[in-house]
This record gives sequence, structure tokens and C-alpha cells, in this order.
Amino acid sequence: FLPSLPENKILVAQHPLLIVANQTATLVCNYTYNGTGKEFRASLHKGTDSSVEVCFISWNTTKISSNSNKEFNCQGDHDKDKVIFNIWNMNANQTDIYFCKIEVMYPPPYVYNEKSNGTVIHVKETPTQIQEPQSAIPLWILATVTGILALYSMLITAVFINYWQKSKKNMYHQSDYMNMTPRHPPYQKNKGYPSYAPTRDYTAYRS
Repeated sequence: FLPSLPENKILVAQHPLLIVANQTATLVCNYTYNGTGKEFRASLHKGTDSSVEVCFISWNTTKISSNSNKEFNCQGDHDKDKVIFNIWNMNANQTDIYFCKIEVMYPPPYVYNEKSNGTVIHVKETPTQIQEPQSAIPLWILATVTGILALYSMLITAVFINYWQKSKKNMYHQSDYMNMTPRHPPYQKNKGYPSYAPTRDYTAYRS
């Protein structure tokens, strides 16, 4: 919230903290001015002593111009009662406090705002991506060799299983031939009488 001011006074308000995770920052400078200025200049400064001017934008009733420090990628944009600074490709070394400065360039008297509390822009480190070395062998060659090896492995497995099954059958037949245990013929099981039955004398019936 910016209170009303006497004529030819400028008051600037900024967000106290801005965390940058994607290397891009948008800093908004809200300002209040009740004078009759027609030509303005807004700049963004870095450091507690505002020693580094990051970029600036100037405008009047007919045109707008903008410029950036070569060490930054920054562009300013003017809207009603605010100036927006867009900074991209930021790195962790650019973490610092940033101040907005609004100036009335024309007509006289020259007026600028008192120093605001500033905005701390904290740029997070970008994780380093380790690129895996690419294989010198083309992918299609690797796929072909893998397919051939898989087919060869399946063929060897099938041959082994077939040989194992045949060997198992041969061993079964050989075990039948080797069984030489004598067996009683079926017709002898019920032949004759039990050992306790008396032997019949057929001579008694002869004439």
C-alpha cells in the first residue's frame, strides 16, 4: 500500500524477497507520484550500495526505450503506477539485494524516490546434469546382435531338452529289458490242489 504524497514526491514499494528456481525473475516496482512530470526513467540497481545498474527503461508520452547491463539479461516494462523488470538466465552469483529507482527527468524540477527497502533475489543453484557418454556402436547393431544371441540361446535350450527327453526314454526301456526276475505263467496259479488235499487213487476204479 502506497499512501498519497505531496506534489513532486515519489514513493516506491517492492516485495522484500524473490526466490528464483528457474533462472528467471520478475521484479515489480510499484510507485506513487503526484507531480506533473512527462518524462521518466526507471532503473534497477544491484548491491547494498546500488553500485551496479542492471537495466533501465525510460518513457514519455510518445516513446519507450530500454537498455541492459551486458552482464545481465534484463528488460523493463512500464505499466500504470508500476515498472516491471524481467531478468532471465540468472545464476547463483547474482543473488543479492536489488533496488528500484524512479526519476522524473522532465520538466524541472528533477525528482527521484528515496531509497526503498529493496528486494532480495535469491537464485537457487541449478543442478548439474551429467551427460552419459554415448555408445560408439550404433543402436541397430546392438539390437541385431542381442536378437541373434537370444535366438541362439533358445535353439541350444530346445536341443538340450529334446536330447534329455530321448535319453530319459532310452533309460526307461533299458530298465524293462534288464528286469530278469522269473515270473509264473498265469495258467499255473490255479493248477493242482492245495497241499493239504488228499491224493485220489484212481486204481480203485479200474476193473
